[in-house]
Amino acid sequence: MLMLTSVLLGINWGTYIWSVSVNRIVEASLGYYIAPLVNIAFGVLIFRERLRRFQWIAVTLAAIGVLVLTIQFGAIPWIALVIATSWGSYTLLKKTLNLGALEGLSIETTLTLPIFLVYLLWIEHQGRAQFGISLGFTLLLVSAGVVTVVPLLLFNGAATRLPLTITGLLQYIIPTIMFIIGTLVNHESMPMGRVFGFAFIWAALSFLGYDLVKSNRSANALS
Repeated sequence: MLMLTSVLLGINWGTYIWSVSVNRIVEASLGYYIAPLVNIAFGVLIFRERLRRFQWIAVTLAAIGVLVLTIQFGAIPWIALVIATSWGSYTLLKKTLNLGALEGLSIETTLTLPIFLVYLLWIEHQGRAQFGISLGFTLLLVSAGVVTVVPLLLFNGAATRLPLTITGLLQYIIPTIMFIIGTLVNHESMPMGRVFGFAFIWAALSFLGYDLVKSNRSANALS
């Protein structure tokens, strides 16, 4: 099972890194917008989790937003679909395994290490590797590994403790940050159709935030 989660994680990482390198960050963010819908569907269909009213509203608005964005792209957004299905399936399996965050991630990275090591040695032999070119660039690459692993460890810990419906809805924070980077930092085009689609996503986030605050207040009142 951990071999399968390793493959899914490798596919997700590889697709995301490639999309960033070819300046398609906004499309990658669409994938991470779709991924929580996949998680929520798994939670409802497999684990029989129930959505509250405002969660249903948030899911509906998010689904409409994703549909609008897909239509606006004018083609099947394969990057988004690969990212969404691989991450959603990864979350489902991690929920099923109920393994410690550090232990699970350590095994997954160990299993994938030989594959990526061979690839790194190959591009080094081809003269296309970036690692080691300069001290500053090498330190940035190492730092990228750190800022990748720490959030993933936290996610692995949360995936075993929280319902998939909550985990899925909270993950809309990730693509929102990516969207901001893609538009403001990378200056990717944002036609009105995309703005309209993302507006539905942000409205869904508003309902989600209200629901989380309301449910926490109710829980505190009962305790």
